[in-house]
Amino acid sequence: MAMITKHFRNLDSRGFHAIAYTEWATPGRRSDVICVHGLTRNGRDFDFLASALHDNRRFICPDIAGRGDSDWLADTGDYGYPVYLSDMAALIARLDTDRVDWIGTSMGGIIGMMLASQPNTPIRSLVVNDIGPFLPKAALTRISGYVGHDGDFSSLDAVETYLRQVHAPFGPLTDKQWSHLTRHGAREVDEGRWRLHYDPAIGTAFKAAATDDVDLWAIWDRIRCPVLVLRGTDSDILSSDTAAEMVRRGPPVELVEFPDIGHAPALMDDSQIAIIREWLNSNDC
Repeated sequence: MAMITKHFRNLDSRGFHAIAYTEWATPGRRSDVICVHGLTRNGRDFDFLASALHDNRRFICPDIAGRGDSDWLADTGDYGYPVYLSDMAALIARLDTDRVDWIGTSMGGIIGMMLASQPNTPIRSLVVNDIGPFLPKAALTRISGYVGHDGDFSSLDAVETYLRQVHAPFGPLTDKQWSHLTRHGAREVDEGRWRLHYDPAIGTAFKAAATDDVDLWAIWDRIRCPVLVLRGTDSDILSSDTAAEMVRRGPPVELVEFPDIGHAPALMDDSQIAIIREWLNSNDC
């Protein structure tokens, strides 16, 4: 089955909003995998991963509220984890499944950790991509410097130049991969004018919260499912010390590090995809 796009609606403080997601599946799948993107990105970031691995699994890749094809929230104060968790719980219910594997990059990893830490969680295994239970203020300040960009771009090429700069830590991507990130990371607002494909108000909410280190160790310690931690060796979000502590405490963890990559590995490279495939296969039950 080819990739298809679907929607569902969930409540926020002002009413219902629509959440878009892509679904990749084949008949006779043996498990469901939800892939959730980072702060300013969208579910199409996982096209390469889902295309490579959906031969025996259903991959579900949502756009978190305010990103991609999902609705912007009427109350910008709703941009936060309570709404994101509610949306993802509604998505899992819509999928009519009792157990899911979760792959989350950055913000998507935090959402996964929060869900996995809950009693009776449906998360049976968790992949967290360059995120952990301790987020240093310095790294959050760096992200604050670009999140919420509200300017126009004169062309898609100009958008790509910008994304190659702010997302350089993603690693050495091919021209095809950068083009893919650009095509789905931009929206045309007027003929020949482009903006980034997310609500700039996300930046306001993020900057208001990014005033100090963030400590989520209490959440981490409640997780019981197996976890694969992916880390770029040059990451400023997930330090080597935090990654080592994640291995020492909390859930059973396998740590894989990618050299010469920062925050966060794009999970488009064949070698990165192979690691995820092997880990999912080893945790199938």
